Amino acid sequence: MADDELASLLAEQVAYYRARAPEYLEGALDVPGGEELEAALGTFAPDGDVLELACGPGTWTPRLLRDAASLTAVDSSPEMLALARERVPPDDRVHFTLADVFAWRPQRRYDVVFFGFWLSHVPLERFAAFWALVDDCLAPDGRVFFADDAYRTPDELIADAGSATIRRRCNDGSAYRVIKVPHTPRELERRLAALGWSIRVTATEGPFFWGAGARA
Repeated sequence: MADDELASLLAEQVAYYRARAPEYLEGALDVPGGEELEAALGTFAPDGDVLELACGPGTWTPRLLRDAASLTAVDSSPEMLALARERVPPDDRVHFTLADVFAWRPQRRYDVVFFGFWLSHVPLERFAAFWALVDDCLAPDGRVFFADDAYRTPDELIADAGSATIRRRCNDGSAYRVIKVPHTPRELERRLAALGWSIRVTATEGPFFWGAGARA
């Protein structure tokens, strides 16, 4: 995909999540596997200084605070960040940052980098660059945890089932193109290993998967 076309698509993705924010929590998947993700994160224990990329409405932010000494949560949507702030009681350990994840650069390094249901929204053209950012964010012994899915409904597909571009609608009927890469656990492990990461990706009972690891 040409750079200008990709930039337009990513801008449309941001616009979708800004428009979707007031109704976002209505669209949570009611399928098996969520408890497995929470249990895996509990075992991982994201302690120390934690960075949450693409925090969205703060779905995971309160959970991260159970273990974190500090938490920096980054998102490109002010509407989503407002929701995240509402979910988190006042806490000096939390800092919310409004920024485009693809353009943002860290001012420090973190013990843990976490992203929930974000990696599938990273186009493959930006996959290596995104993981270079994760590398820049991590302390020498830093760790990574992510949760995601490859779930797309038939009516969301614009092209064939292998396409990473889908169309999602808000309750008012407005439609937006977004990226939703249909990763599989083994394929993800191979991609990450090629970039110098040692990350085990595990599927849950339902459509979800989670990954945990560090630099190889």
